[in-house]
Amino acid sequence: MEKEELKILAQNLANPRGEKGIEIGEMMNATNISMTLESIKTLVIEDDQQILEIGHGNAAHLKSIMSLAKNLRYTGIDISETMHKEAIKLNTQFENHSEFVLYEGKKLPFQDRAFDKILTVNTVYFWKNPVEFLNEIYRVLKDDGTFVLTFGQREVMEKLPFTEYDFTLYSNGEMEELISRSHFKRMKTSEKEEEIKSKTGNETIRRIYTILTIKK
Repeated sequence: MEKEELKILAQNLANPRGEKGIEIGEMMNATNISMTLESIKTLVIEDDQQILEIGHGNAAHLKSIMSLAKNLRYTGIDISETMHKEAIKLNTQFENHSEFVLYEGKKLPFQDRAFDKILTVNTVYFWKNPVEFLNEIYRVLKDDGTFVLTFGQREVMEKLPFTEYDFTLYSNGEMEELISRSHFKRMKTSEKEEEIKSKTGNETIRRIYTILTIKK
């Protein structure tokens, strides 16, 4: 891919827009689905819980969350108006148990201690003030809640040509240090490895990613 094409891809991975954004949202759901499902499993969702997902994309995976327990309430929040609309369109069957919120990416528009479980997959690269944002997540998480943060490790991500455009990459140590500067007190780290189709072509790449289980 040419430089301009890589820039456009990077921009749409951060904030999908228009028809191209819809296409990239579908691709992201396909390439990230195993990361997302592993993250959902790590949350250990139980009946009657309030779930928040930060950066839900097209939320084609919502059925996987809703099948895990009874009487769940899901809230998805995203900066992309395109993904906001797609998520609503794709999840009409869950409209009585879900809400999709569009926001500016800095402050979470929710009350303190509103959610039992919070997850985010492949969004941390785009956080402008990560410690402040982590403290926002801390604020809206219940005292006994769980926050799962999943990301591709720096050593793999930096080999992808589009990540030089406005991505901030992290190793496990860098991420753990970042979280230690927030209000969060406890975390557990686990690593996963998979083969996925590249976002820039048909070749497969080996991805190592990290799931952090974080507690107050």
